[in-house]
This record gives sequence, C-alpha cells and structure tokens, in this order.
Amino acid sequence: MGPRTAFFHDERCLWHSAAGGFALIAPVGGWVQPPAGAGLAESPEPKRRMVSLIQVSGLAGKVDLRSAPMAAEEDLLRIHLRPYLDRFKALSDAGGGELGDFAPFGPGSYEIARLSAGMALHAVDSVLTARHANAYAMSRPPGHHCLADMPMGFCLLANIAIAVEAARHMHGVQRIAIIDWDVHHGNGTQSIFYERADVLTISLHQEGCFPPGYSGAADRGAGKGLGFNINVPLVPGSGHDAYAYAMERIVVPAVDRFRPELIVVASGFGANGVDPLARMLLHSDSYRMLTRHAMDLADRHCGGRLAVVHEGGDAEAAVPFCGHAVVETLAGESMGVDDAFLELFKAWQPNARFVEFQRTLIDELVSAHGL
Repeated sequence: MGPRTAFFHDERCLWHSAAGGFALIAPVGGWVQPPAGAGLAESPEPKRRMVSLIQVSGLAGKVDLRSAPMAAEEDLLRIHLRPYLDRFKALSDAGGGELGDFAPFGPGSYEIARLSAGMALHAVDSVLTARHANAYAMSRPPGHHCLADMPMGFCLLANIAIAVEAARHMHGVQRIAIIDWDVHHGNGTQSIFYERADVLTISLHQEGCFPPGYSGAADRGAGKGLGFNINVPLVPGSGHDAYAYAMERIVVPAVDRFRPELIVVASGFGANGVDPLARMLLHSDSYRMLTRHAMDLADRHCGGRLAVVHEGGDAEAAVPFCGHAVVETLAGESMGVDDAFLELFKAWQPNARFVEFQRTLIDELVSAHGL
C-alpha cells in the first residue's frame, strides 16, 4: 500500500516571474530563471524552502511526491472568460505585463499558471479516485484572488475553482466545501461561487488586509447562494485562539450543516508571525490545528476526501515550518523537525482581554449565520 498523502509539486511553478525583468543581463523566460529577491513579496523562495524542508526532514519519503499536467483549456473555460484567457496568453507570449489589480507576470506565465491549476485539479482528482486519502498541491502562481475575467493579487487563474468544477464535471460531486485560511480574503473564489448553493465558501482572513479595507462579514451570498458564503474577518494581531475559536464556533458547524462530499482548503501561510503582507500571529502548531479540523470534517462527511491547495505566505523563514506542519499532519507522520520560531510566536500571542474581544466578535458572526 502506497503513501496516504500525495504531494504535487513541479519546479516549473517556481520559475513563474511575477516581475519579469532580467537575470544578470539575460531576459527572464525560457531556460532563464527569475532572480531571487526580485522585489515583490510573491517570490518562489518560501515555496522552494518549504519543499526543501520536506525533502531534508525525510517527509518527502513518506508522501507520494509527483507532478501533474497542465489544466486543459476546457477546464479553464468552465471558470474563466475566453477574452481574458486570450489576453493573458498573448501578453505572456510577448514577455509579460499586467492585466488586472496588482497581478504582474512574466514570459511563459500563462503555461505555468495552467500547470499550477493542473496540480490543484489533479490533487482533487487523486482523492476522488481514492488513489490517496488526501493531497497537497504546491500551486504557484496562487489563485484565490483571481476573478473570472481578471487577475488580482498575484493570482492569475482561479486554481481551486477550476479544480472544483472539474470535479463536478468528471466525478459528479454535488456538494463541495472550500475552507480558505489564507490571511487575505478569498475574494475571487467568493465571486465565482457567490450565487451557488452547491459550493460552500468560507474565508478566515485578517480584516481590511486584502483587498484593502475589505471585511466581508455581511456578504453571505446571493440568490440561490444566500447563506452559502461565510466570511470570518479577524482583527489584526489575532493569534492561535482566534483561529481555533472560529473553527470550532463557525467553520465546523457550517460544514457539518452543509454535509459536503469533498473539502478543498485554500492553504495560505501569511497569518504567520512575521509575514511582510499581514499582521497576524499564527505558528506551525496553529496550522496543525487547522489541518486536524479539516481532516476531522473530511472523515465525518467525505470519507476523508480532502485536498489542500497552496496559496500565499511570503515569509521565507517561517513558511517552511508552517507548511511542513500541514503536510506532516495530512500524512500522519512526525519527523522531529524543530520549529525555530515556535517558542517566539507563542510568546507573542495576544493577552486575555484581546482574546475575549475577538471571541465576542466571532460570537456575533455565529448568531448572524444561525450556527
């Protein structure tokens, strides 16, 4: 019997250049990789270092490490509009540029984005066909900000939405829950499924962070989708207790009520204690806790069918430990990795008065959603 967990990774995803430009004197693209430290937060380094830690710890030997083909054009067209895809490919072929709201890309990024979406799609497929109990897709570029007709926030294709619609098309899955614990709001995923009752979308995020100023507490879906979109905005500085309480009071009851056939997690790591684009205080044990909740829900409703798709998180030093904790938990392994930041991040947790205040806000959301 093979490993219970599939880990989808392809080095080519780390060659996506969000800034274009040059490496020394050669233009980025083709066989020329983008340089490290190109200036933008969305760098390949946190992902590369996470994969490196998985390899060095021995965890890579405990999972089924594999790649996947690019998402097919028909997979993309279930979510994205043809004019957007045509513009994206043309500009990518011409050397890159910008088509949306802070989502720059370089040469070849169209094909790399299709590969990123393909890994999410095949991670979902691997659990629906029972090849693996669960799966992790190291997708880059990320996807949860991307709209049907426009990229946004470093996201060029809606990876999870593409995977979800492929699952419905190929496997006939009727009810899918998406849990997004990236520190930024999953606005793209929300917009795509906002009027749908067959996809439950839940986003836990730092209030007002990205999109700038957005909370979303009152946005619950529309039409048939009313009540099937849940946002949990958390106060900047929220730590482990806030996420644990939100999972217990909102996410778990909402998913229990929905009774999904598949759970997909948008796993961003920007809520770590030192991320450059957010101000939250999670640590690797927080991500273990979140993963255990997701696994428990999948065991209860989906026969364990859980796919986790990488989103953001830009702290090169902290992301590897948080990501390793998620994959370790999925695989049911303990590799003895000593998280060098764990003690410090635990010491930074907010005081009891802050915790009580955040719990009060979460309780208000519980009442608003009838949970």
